[in-house]
Amino acid sequence: MILPVSSANINFSAEKSDHEKNLEYSHDTLLKNNIATRMRIGVDKFANAFTVYPAKGLKGSKNANFYEFLTMGTVPYLIGSGMMMAVFNSASKHYSPFQRQMARSTGNKLALGVLFYGILKNASKALISKPIKFFTGIDIEQPYAKVIYELPDDINDTDITSIEHHKVFESVEFPRWDLLYKDELKGEIRNERYDKIAQKIGLGTNLKDSDQEVKPRIKEIVVKASVAKSISSYLWAAAGVALAYQEPWEDFFNVMTLKFWKFKEFKKCMQSFGKSLIKSAKALYDGGSHTGIKKHAGKILLGAAALSSLIGVLNALHSSKTPSKSDVIDKTKKYVVE
Repeated sequence: MILPVSSANINFSAEKSDHEKNLEYSHDTLLKNNIATRMRIGVDKFANAFTVYPAKGLKGSKNANFYEFLTMGTVPYLIGSGMMMAVFNSASKHYSPFQRQMARSTGNKLALGVLFYGILKNASKALISKPIKFFTGIDIEQPYAKVIYELPDDINDTDITSIEHHKVFESVEFPRWDLLYKDELKGEIRNERYDKIAQKIGLGTNLKDSDQEVKPRIKEIVVKASVAKSISSYLWAAAGVALAYQEPWEDFFNVMTLKFWKFKEFKKCMQSFGKSLIKSAKALYDGGSHTGIKKHAGKILLGAAALSSLIGVLNALHSSKTPSKSDVIDKTKKYVVE
């Protein structure tokens, strides 16, 4: 028996729904790699890691994926850091005055260590990516917004689109080459980005297929840079933790306050933070009151971190596959084959 088709829930109109109109992106979109974009992506990931993604996982949503799992790594990091600091601070009221002071000092240094660890671990990656971009034109941190079309959780569910933030070279085997091409319909040169990269890495100009020429070299640079970032970022993070455990921070802890509405006290706190930061950096480098190998431990750690970044950049820029200038054919000149 053939039943009549109801048109109540069927729409053949070419017009977009209200939800589609409200979407920030209608397709995978290359984003500018600047501070504003990075902050917006960070805030979006942080908010979703504590709200949307855990809710999807706990209810067993079929749309929960590996990207969301990795993003939620922020949650145990922050909760675990808070619990580690609470071990020293929460029970301090049961200690003697001296023990209470020592416990608070240790807890505060742990808090600074967590803060400096996160800041230096992420900020140090720029010591690899920025020089590589300057010398080759390859932005290994180039972000893009990926539009995900999810399966409906309910028969009446229409909000089935979500946005994920990825990087163009996140996958070495399958980079998003398509996002690096320019739009010819807008009068742009299709291979403009690849042409600039080819020129910077010494492959010449006016190449017929610059994209095919530079892709193997880009992959090589991305692989080397990824290894360099992994090594150097953890060394810089360790330097951040060591910086947080220097004695000059005690002066800051004595006036520390988060009550920004009390302007004078908060201003004094910030001034003390700056002075303690400078003194602590000097203490880490000079070794403070330590003797023997401990006196030079700070220098060794800072030197290893700086050297890892430098070697990482030099290694990424070097390639035995890069032709010399004599190997590049200048198409503006004529050649005779003997």
